[in-house]
Amino acid sequence: MSVLAACLSHTPLQGHFDPAPAILGEVDAAVATLRSRVTAFDPELVFLFAPDHFNGFFYDIMPQFCIATAADALGDFGTLAGPINVASAAAGDCARFLISSEIDIAVSHRMQVDHGFAGPLKDLFGSLSTPPIVPIFINAVAPPLASCHRSRLLGEAVGRFAATLGKRVLFIGSGGLSHEPPVPQIATAAPEVVERLINGRNPDEGAKAARIKRVISAASRLKEADPALKPLSPGWDEEFLALAQGGDAKVFDNLKDEVIEREAGASAHEVRTWIAALSATGAGQHYHFQRHYYRPIPEWIAGFAVASADRG
Repeated sequence: MSVLAACLSHTPLQGHFDPAPAILGEVDAAVATLRSRVTAFDPELVFLFAPDHFNGFFYDIMPQFCIATAADALGDFGTLAGPINVASAAAGDCARFLISSEIDIAVSHRMQVDHGFAGPLKDLFGSLSTPPIVPIFINAVAPPLASCHRSRLLGEAVGRFAATLGKRVLFIGSGGLSHEPPVPQIATAAPEVVERLINGRNPDEGAKAARIKRVISAASRLKEADPALKPLSPGWDEEFLALAQGGDAKVFDNLKDEVIEREAGASAHEVRTWIAALSATGAGQHYHFQRHYYRPIPEWIAGFAVASADRG
């Protein structure tokens, strides 16, 4: 068996509110480098760790971790839409392995996923026509959240399962570093917003357009350094990347939610997807980490990073 991790930020704002062409060129070059590495690796099976943004998962029942035996991309913000090529049998076997390993994971036979899943598939494969995928949702925006320690244990268990398959396996971690887009919090939201957080499935076109407008407005204000918005945190991002560079996933256990949120923003909890992917790559051993790109991009409300890793 051989393994590779591809970790990268995602943004639904690409094409809606972009940075300068030179920065776009930098991002494109970094993603192309990662895509070339994935293409050369030629994965036979992909485990994709990604969050949701109240598009597929809601507070009517919010699992911390969920694995899909079937999944569809919703196409929010005009991103890729349609069925994902899910490795159903492998996903079911993985779920049983995780539960026997005392990882309490939910199972969905009809998962709906958003740009957090679709974005990296487009970046790395160009479409939803991909190698077989095992989609794994990690809750990163709907408190209370399982700890970074639990994401590390999840990833390590997935890595141990993958080691039983004798395949070339790619682990994808899809998430931003520092960022705090206008995602409402159920504790402080107005009653009508709370209802959308509990069950906001199948929004009409007006609601979709309003959401895009709201996020673009926030990005525009962030670019202008509006003090009402939490800025990106390059310092925290560099600290996280330094932890990743060390090659020992156990260091992520020291990340505390209140510090992440205070220093990097409420959606920086998405680094759990990186933690899971890197932990799966190491599967309890060291991994080699390669940083390809980092830049804070306010137009995309993201500390935007691209990296890869293999078994150390």
